[in-house]
Amino acid sequence: MQQATQINRAYVYRIASVAALGGLLFGYDTAIINGAIVFLKRQFAWNDWQTELAASSLLAGCVLGASIAGAISDRRGRKQTLLVSAAIFALSSAATALPNGLIWFSLARVAGGIAIGIASMLSPLYIAEISPEHMRGRLVSLNQLAITIGILLSYVTGWALSFTGPAAWRWMFASMAIPSLLFFFALFAVPESPRWLIKMRRDKQALSVLDRSGEPESRLAEIKRALAEEANVNIFHRSLRRPLTIGVVLAVLQQITGINTILYYGSIIFTEQLGASSASAALLANVIIGIVILLCTVLAILTIDRIGRKPLLMIASAGMGICLLFMGLLFRSHSPSTTLTLCLILGYVGCFAVGLGPGVWVLISELFPTRIRGRAMSIATISLWIACLAITSSFLTVVKLISIAGAFWLYAILSFFTFIFVWRAVPETKGQTLEMIERQWLV
Repeated sequence: MQQATQINRAYVYRIASVAALGGLLFGYDTAIINGAIVFLKRQFAWNDWQTELAASSLLAGCVLGASIAGAISDRRGRKQTLLVSAAIFALSSAATALPNGLIWFSLARVAGGIAIGIASMLSPLYIAEISPEHMRGRLVSLNQLAITIGILLSYVTGWALSFTGPAAWRWMFASMAIPSLLFFFALFAVPESPRWLIKMRRDKQALSVLDRSGEPESRLAEIKRALAEEANVNIFHRSLRRPLTIGVVLAVLQQITGINTILYYGSIIFTEQLGASSASAALLANVIIGIVILLCTVLAILTIDRIGRKPLLMIASAGMGICLLFMGLLFRSHSPSTTLTLCLILGYVGCFAVGLGPGVWVLISELFPTRIRGRAMSIATISLWIACLAITSSFLTVVKLISIAGAFWLYAILSFFTFIFVWRAVPETKGQTLEMIERQWLV
């Protein structure tokens, strides 16, 4: 391989974009429940507990998917495991559109959650492993951009299909089969992760991928040297306690600051708390939220490799806390202004999309050594989905216990705690190779 002098940006972006389709399915499948839940609740006359179960059953599957993704991808490869998740996405989309009761609906959603759990961990991991260090932040953030595009597509689809009648929810879930099949077939056009290939002693194939990406000739030797240094390191080695703790805590904080109460229950908040005139009107508000999330994620992609991960996380968590604080104050009044509440919600989700949304996924894809990256990211991602499950399955109950204002104040406190944790504990990783980052822990 000749000494490379210039990164093949078009090739690297193409690979990252295909992998990020897993993020698009992640966003679409998790958020489509927002539009469907109003119709499901009315058709089956579900109470709050049943509604929470329907909304959160997907997340139980996410925990399961994340728990198996690390070990499978370390053994079988990143690409092969992503192919499995794409196939499950396609099958579960059809299965979710057919049930006539809570149990079968929830089981179908669990299957979809398994696919999300796998893709949510592996898409950013794969992108991190194929990315040059000076582009890694924005390339991994493409996964978050795809998540937000998926969320927006689900909101637009939900709004458009809301006019088709009581069975609209079935078409909402069935529509996911199209991007699922696109993801499955597109994966055949991308290579396996060069770092995984080197770990499996398939140097010739890894060399080909690195060469086509425009990586310098020295990168192969650098990765092999790092793998040799990791040889006696297991996932619970004392040198890895700090990065593992940082990864897990960030993953949990991303969720318990309340973002999915808006993404999953936004239509219920607008119809039951703010008096939206119809389900379609509430879903239109969701579309506006989705657009803001998308635009702010683009801003994050443009700035994360310049400003850095840590400043974005601190700015975002502080902004989220302030917006949540004022949202709680608004909901304390008897007739909160719908316009002002929507503006604060947009500020809150915008701050999340600039910082915690992409920043956490970037960091947890960077922190761990190659030999154990799949399993370590699996632990962090499992923690994320357990936290998401806890928040989603309890939101309506928490609102009943302490009011919606109290719920938002709780999330505000957790947002301010996130600011302090990032300030005190999280290192800056921009501009460093994955091997440079891991050397900080193994010295």
